[in-house]
Amino acid sequence: MVPLKDENPIQITPIVTYILIIINVLVFFYELSLTQTQLEQFFQLYAVIPNQLTATFEGVAVGQSVPEPLTLISSQFLHAGFMHLGFNLLFLWVFGNNIEQQLGHIKFLIFYLLCGALAVLTQWFFSPQSSIPSLGASGAIAGVMGAYILKFPQAKILTLIPLGFFFYTIRVPAIFFLGFWFFQQAFNGFISLGVPANVGMQEGGVAYWAHAGGFIFGAILGPLLGLYSRPSPTRKFDQYWQ
Repeated sequence: MVPLKDENPIQITPIVTYILIIINVLVFFYELSLTQTQLEQFFQLYAVIPNQLTATFEGVAVGQSVPEPLTLISSQFLHAGFMHLGFNLLFLWVFGNNIEQQLGHIKFLIFYLLCGALAVLTQWFFSPQSSIPSLGASGAIAGVMGAYILKFPQAKILTLIPLGFFFYTIRVPAIFFLGFWFFQQAFNGFISLGVPANVGMQEGGVAYWAHAGGFIFGAILGPLLGLYSRPSPTRKFDQYWQ
């Protein structure tokens, strides 16, 4: 997705969005510098390990140098590969700046981290005894999308659709585009219940419940933190390639 050029761009500087992107990239490059063994140890330390989080909630010491509740934040800056990182940061870049504009820098940062933590807890609720690390910014970004669909439901998203060797485009309102994305995550979450997970916390390494949970919490927290406190632009400025 690449933003289309706007003839009258809104003068904002989404500082927090840019900083989040930079931190995620820097952490990922640090991951690349590690050996496989070191990377696994790094994930064990800073990613959410569901069964360890469960033990912590029950008052059982897990023997980690990093307190397990803190991993609800640190895990949001870890990624398992280039595509995992790339798609997350693309969606953050596309949707994050507009929500940051509405909430302001500090509230947006609080909103982002809260959505990410609550998204992980949603996934943990369905897999409390899993021993496989959960990581990534997807839950927090899903929260941004949940707020976006409320604030800009009619913003047009220019969607690129492949048809064999050719492509054509249609403009889809955000309420339909993001709404379909949410129901897809929730549906996949339901059908994955009881399916053994081989990679990540769900089948195929995709934490569907974290996505769905982040989206819902974003839609709840956005208005509570002032999503509607600033007027929306009357012109259309949110058109994107997908």
